[in-house]
Amino acid sequence: MSNIKDIAKLAGVSVTTVSRVLNEHPYVAEGKRKRVQEVMAELDYSPNRNAVDLSRGRTNTIGFVLPYNDHPWFDKVMNGVLEAAFAKCYSVVICPTGYDRAEEERYLRMLKTKRIDGLIIASRANDWKTIAPYANYGPIVACEYINDPLISCAYVDQFQAYTDGFQAFKDAGHGRVGFTTGRAEQWSNSTKLKIMAYEAVFGELDAGLILQDCYDVADGKRAAESFLALAEPPTAMYANGDEVAAGMHYYVTHRGLDVPRDIAILGEENLAIADVLDISTVDKNLREIGKCAVELFLNGKVEKKLVQHKIIMRNSI
Repeated sequence: MSNIKDIAKLAGVSVTTVSRVLNEHPYVAEGKRKRVQEVMAELDYSPNRNAVDLSRGRTNTIGFVLPYNDHPWFDKVMNGVLEAAFAKCYSVVICPTGYDRAEEERYLRMLKTKRIDGLIIASRANDWKTIAPYANYGPIVACEYINDPLISCAYVDQFQAYTDGFQAFKDAGHGRVGFTTGRAEQWSNSTKLKIMAYEAVFGELDAGLILQDCYDVADGKRAAESFLALAEPPTAMYANGDEVAAGMHYYVTHRGLDVPRDIAILGEENLAIADVLDISTVDKNLREIGKCAVELFLNGKVEKKLVQHKIIMRNSI
């Protein structure tokens, strides 16, 4: 098997020059670079990428940590990450955790052992006190606001987005709004913020108006059924995703109710299904968050970048 000494001899250059070509060093005369590449092709030489990465001190690989790879919220962020990383010739390793702390720490150790250059974290299981020290080994970017001097973040103002959503219902004359979330508030900052936003707009929360563990169309149907079964049902429902909102829409319309005359619905994420069903939605620009996260990853500085949300009003409020 050929090695870099053989390549250097056939190309008429030094071993150092061959090494520089392999490591994409900019200071190599174009004629020498071309000759080395021609000899490598003639010998069908494939460098050991691990060795090359080790010598360069980087892998051109980003780890993208997310709990699930089949959820619309994370899928849109991931698409933004992939698009921006590809444009900069970086690879992305998808790191699903299922919100398992040990699994998440395994990916953090990949950063420590230089198997990846850094991490973009869409959602986490561990607290930031556990995660932050790993930023000493490479950049870590959060997709939520985090006030830590070691960690950059690309984020939407979740509290303001939720407040704007509830206020849209209030402005339309609704005073009793049921809403859904994902994880329980002790585990999820977004759930905590949504409850705070509700109380900022409507006051004290009736426990029957919140339903957790909602992620898809089936959960939306279940949520609508639960809300409409209350002694005093809400006149509006705020879903934590457009697929959940679509399930709500399906359930209420198949009960013979009209949207929005009988009950109003608001979703999140601005998915195609909301457009098709004419459901209003809070667009948190998730793809843009992913792209911004890559920009922050590459710029080498710790920064906090706000991505603006907007409410897309359709015929469901």
